[in-house]
Amino acid sequence: MRRFTILLAFVLCLDLSARQPVRARHAMVVAQEPLAADAGLEVLKRGGNAVDAAVAVGFALAATHPSAGNLGGGGFMLIRLADGRTTFIDFRERAPEKSSHDMYLDASGKPTRDSIDGWRASGVPGTVRGLEYAQKKFGREKWADDLAPAIALARSHPLSYAEAESMKNARNLAKYPESRRIFQRDGKFYEPGENFPQPELAHTLELIAKGGGRVFYEGEIAKKIAQAEAENGGLITLDDLKKMTAVERTPLTGKYKGYQVITSPPPSSGGIGILQIMGMLEGTGYEKSGAGSAAAIHYVAEAERRYYADRNTYLGDPDFIKNPVAGLLDPEYLKKRFASFDPQRATPSDQVNPGHPKGAESTETTHFEVVDGEGNAVAVTYTLNGGFGCGVTIPGAGFLMNNEMDDFAAKPGTPNMFGLVQGEANAIQPMKRPLSSMMPTMLLKDGKLFLVIGAPGGSHIITGVTEAVLNVIDFGMNAQDAVDFPRFHHQWKPDKLELEPGISPDTAAILQKMGYDVDTHPRAGSRVEAIVVRGEWLEGGTDGRGSGKVAGY
Repeated sequence: MRRFTILLAFVLCLDLSARQPVRARHAMVVAQEPLAADAGLEVLKRGGNAVDAAVAVGFALAATHPSAGNLGGGGFMLIRLADGRTTFIDFRERAPEKSSHDMYLDASGKPTRDSIDGWRASGVPGTVRGLEYAQKKFGREKWADDLAPAIALARSHPLSYAEAESMKNARNLAKYPESRRIFQRDGKFYEPGENFPQPELAHTLELIAKGGGRVFYEGEIAKKIAQAEAENGGLITLDDLKKMTAVERTPLTGKYKGYQVITSPPPSSGGIGILQIMGMLEGTGYEKSGAGSAAAIHYVAEAERRYYADRNTYLGDPDFIKNPVAGLLDPEYLKKRFASFDPQRATPSDQVNPGHPKGAESTETTHFEVVDGEGNAVAVTYTLNGGFGCGVTIPGAGFLMNNEMDDFAAKPGTPNMFGLVQGEANAIQPMKRPLSSMMPTMLLKDGKLFLVIGAPGGSHIITGVTEAVLNVIDFGMNAQDAVDFPRFHHQWKPDKLELEPGISPDTAAILQKMGYDVDTHPRAGSRVEAIVVRGEWLEGGTDGRGSGKVAGY
C-alpha cells in the first residue's frame, strides 16, 4: 500500500502518468533539447556513427541550449565501440596559468563571488578540443558535415518556451552588455516560438568547421578570447589556449549484481561515487522494501553520505594528485565504511568522517547520449557550470564562457555554489582541472550493452544517476519510469536529506523520526537521460523535469 501511495503522489505531482519510453530498433539519440537531438539523428541517418552524432549534438546545443550547451566550457565523453573497446575523453576545463591558491579570497580570507560571476571565473575551455579529438579518432564523417546542423541552428531557430524563459530570467546575462544584447535583446525579450538568430556564433562555428580546433585555440577565435579577457580583467591568455589539451583516460569499471559498470574516472568524482554507493548496498537486501520506501531511501542516503565524505577529502585532478581509487573501491573498505550503518536511525554527518582507504595521502550542465545501428555507444556530459556560465559572452564570437573555477575548493573547508565542502586535493593550481560530478556511464549485461545514462545537475548528478540505475536493476523499471521516479539526495554536508515532491509525506515523516533533517522543497536536482537495450529494441527515457527529446528510428 505504501508503495502505491508513493507512486500515486509522484504521478499527481509531475503529471507523467501517460509517459512511456520511446522505442526504436536501429539507433537513438537522447538530448535535453529537442532540436539538438534531431541534429544527431540527422547525422546518423546520413551514415555517421555514434561519435559523429554526439559531435553534432554537442555543437548544436551551443546554439539551441545556451544555458549549458557550449563552446566555452568543457566535459567528458565515454565511448564504447561495437567491438567492445572503451575509452574516456577528458576535455574538462583547466585553471589558467595566472591562477593561484587563494585568488578568490578577500582581505579577510572570505571567499568572494569572483569564482561565479564575471571574467575571472572562467577556466580554459575544452569543449572544442574534446569534440575534435573524438571525431578525428573515432568519427566517420567529415568534420564540417558534423558541424553543419549546428551552423544552421545558429543562423536561426525557433525558441521553445523553456529556452525563451531561461534567457529572459537569467540575471547574470543582464550584467554584461554583449550577453544582454544577444540573449535578452537589450530587454526586449524573445518570445517562445520566435526565431533566435545568432550570426556571431554561426560565423564562429563556420570558422571551426573550416579550420578545426586550431582556429579556436590558436587562430582568430583564440585572439578574440584573449583580447576580451585582457580588456576585462580575465585570466585566460593565448598561451593558455594553445596549451589546452584533451586527455584520453581509461574508464573505471566495476560490477553490481552481475552487471558490468563502465564509468568516469577522475577528475570525475561520479564514477567512484556510483561504484562506492552500489558497493555498499550490494548484499544488504535494501530493495526488498520497495522503491520509494523510507527503508530503501535510508539505505541509499547513508551510502551517499559516506561516499561524499570520501569524495570531498581525497579526490582531484589525477595529473596533480594521487587519487586512491583502488582503495576507495576495495570491497573490504566499503564493508567497513558501511559497518556503522544503523537500519533504524540516520547517522549524523558529524559522526561520518572520511575513511582511510589504502593508497590515500595524509548548475548548469547538460547530458546527451547516442547508440547507433552498429552498436557503438557514446555518452557525453559537458558544462558551463552555472546557468549561462559566468554570464560573459566573447565579443564578436557569440558564445558564453564558463564559471568552472568555482568547482575548485576556493577555500578548502568552505562550501562552493553547490554546497560541497571540499578539501586541499581540489585546491586551485595553474593548469589543474577542477573535480567534477559529471559521470557519463554505461552498463553491460552478459558482455552486451544494456544501459547508457548520465545527467546534468552539479552535485546532484551522482545521486540522480545512481538512483536511476538502481531503479532499472533493483526495481525493474523501464527507461522512462527510472528517470522520472522521484529522487532524494544527501551529500554529507550540509547534513540534510533532500526529498523531491512526489515522495509520500508519510515517508518523509518516517525519515524525520529516524533522525534526518528533511528538506521537502529542494533546489532543482539532476535531469537524467537513459537508453536501455532490450533485445532488438532501444528504449529511451528523457527526464520529465526537463524538456528534452528521445529521437530514434
